[in-house]
Amino acid sequence: MRKNILTFILLCFMNNLSSQNIFFEPYSTLHGVVPFNKIKTEDYQPAINEGIRRQNAEIEAIITNPEAPTFANTVLAYEKSGEMLQRVSTVFGNLLSAETNDELQELAKAIMPLMSEHANNISMNEKLFARIKTVYEQRNKEALSAEQQKLLEEVYNGFVRNGANLQGEAKEKYRALSKELSLLTLQFSDNNLKETNSYRMVITDKSQLAGLPESSIEAAEEAAKEAATEGWIFTLQAPSYGPFMMYADNRQLRRELYMAYNTKCTHDNAYNNLEIVKKLVNVRLEIARLLGYDNFAAYNLQERMAQNSDAVYKLLNQLLEAYSPTAKQEYAEVQALARQEQGDGFTLMPWDWAYYSHKLKNKKFNINDEMLRPYFELSKVKEGVFGLATRLYGITFKKNPTIPVYHQDVDAYEVFDKDGKFLAVLYTDFHPRASKRAGAWMTSYKGQWISENSDE
Repeated sequence: MRKNILTFILLCFMNNLSSQNIFFEPYSTLHGVVPFNKIKTEDYQPAINEGIRRQNAEIEAIITNPEAPTFANTVLAYEKSGEMLQRVSTVFGNLLSAETNDELQELAKAIMPLMSEHANNISMNEKLFARIKTVYEQRNKEALSAEQQKLLEEVYNGFVRNGANLQGEAKEKYRALSKELSLLTLQFSDNNLKETNSYRMVITDKSQLAGLPESSIEAAEEAAKEAATEGWIFTLQAPSYGPFMMYADNRQLRRELYMAYNTKCTHDNAYNNLEIVKKLVNVRLEIARLLGYDNFAAYNLQERMAQNSDAVYKLLNQLLEAYSPTAKQEYAEVQALARQEQGDGFTLMPWDWAYYSHKLKNKKFNINDEMLRPYFELSKVKEGVFGLATRLYGITFKKNPTIPVYHQDVDAYEVFDKDGKFLAVLYTDFHPRASKRAGAWMTSYKGQWISENSDE
């Protein structure tokens, strides 16, 4: 009786939690997009826990299936498992890069090891791997399509590359190393973001802005106003850093900004990554050797186009041989221009390269980036790219402001095929900000798959 009461209380609690947490059920929004406007930070941990519980139950159903292992009841069943966990972790991981904050970063320190442990529990589940291995070894006995064969190969290799064949102490060692790797990677990324955001070069003397285009000066002035600071602020964000290095006449300030950018996370402060990098390298090396590889490069390249480090170095050497003559000629021309302006004793340094190479381009071809700026205004670029996609493939893009987004700078577009059929939702997020990891990168929130003979 007492057990039944406890079960009833637990079910009531879970139902109440489910009704409040947006992740517990498939999204009911248009096209099944992520309802960013309804997600709360406190939703993630319970949803991750529930997602793990559900996938564990799905894995248990696979390994306790009394039927002989087949592609359908083992590999496909495994591929379909973890739908909720994938949904939650995708949003969490993406926002950790695109719209992070102190709460998310702190939460990640608890969630990432949990996810790592869960992944290890699956990849090192001997009963599950035994069934997958059976299907793999008997793959010629089933009439599998090319897609099914590829999935089987990827699933099997994924288990092997994640320690499924390890035994005893080696298996436990892999668990510990993979958990450590997830935390080190997270810490490295956090430090890089915080160090980038913490740097500001404040200029109060307008004469030090000589050479900078008006657009760059206006952006720096706006940054200063937002920080309630007099003058102009330049940062390590690309739209601020790039123009300054290219146009600023003040060599000392170019050097200051260059050194700040290229020594990030090496200073004696809380964001120093030097020891973390050493640990990352050693942990990756240990993992590679546990799995039978000489080094991490050999492990990592096995599933890349290059396949091995010899092929990588061969390509690099070919590029070096092909481009060296031109590169040396260009360097000599830039150095000559710099000495023409500064005197024969002038030595070109890294913080001078963008500045003088741009001057040389302007001198030789009478063209500079500011002349091109009106043609590459963001709305024109989007119009050009979308228009090209329409002409080449017939797909069209329709901005839909009713689709929830994770930041006010983000726009959501519905993408339609040439026959008007809905294809996808495209989120565009072009501008840097303190909560966003730098760099040109992309991600996805929902992939395409085939279910019951229908595209989804």
